[in-house]
Amino acid sequence: MIGVVELDEAKRRAYDIGLDLVEIAPDSRPPVCKIMDFGKYKYEQSKKEKANKAKSKASEMKEVRLGRSMKIDPHDVDIRVAQARRFLIEGHRVQIVQNFRGREMAFREKGDRRMEDIIDRLADLAKVEVSPRMNGRRMGMILVPEKQKVELYKRKMLAEGKPVLPTIPEQLEDMNDDDDDDDIIEGGEE
Repeated sequence: MIGVVELDEAKRRAYDIGLDLVEIAPDSRPPVCKIMDFGKYKYEQSKKEKANKAKSKASEMKEVRLGRSMKIDPHDVDIRVAQARRFLIEGHRVQIVQNFRGREMAFREKGDRRMEDIIDRLADLAKVEVSPRMNGRRMGMILVPEKQKVELYKRKMLAEGKPVLPTIPEQLEDMNDDDDDDDIIEGGEE
């Protein structure tokens, strides 16, 4: 800190050092100036802005739609749950949406059961931020990743030698097979 210096003297000092004279507080009397490398300052500011932008993008909202109606195959639901799991591992908030068409509105409890099943299947990574609710002909909920659970999951995957972000087919292999129709061998024998 130098103190009060004439403008011409401040410009000369900045020129002698090879830096810029930058006005910091123009409204104060006398105005406050600083001798610094302005190009370097702008570069560091842009780096900070990029870093902040990258951090804010990590908590982006992703939407997973469970088909155009309630008539969706259980395997397709498994694929959507695997997609949601992947988004949660990446740190995104996930909105799960189920649409109802025509007379399906009379069977809202099926949608409730499906949403509860999805909550149970993703409970190892996420918590419910907005519980399932109807909005017209759409039922939706929002899941948020829990950092401790996600870190635990990542450590577990690394310890098992598996990729941290498994592909959807790999995730589907790990899911339980609920139906027994593929256990029957041709000819009706097991």
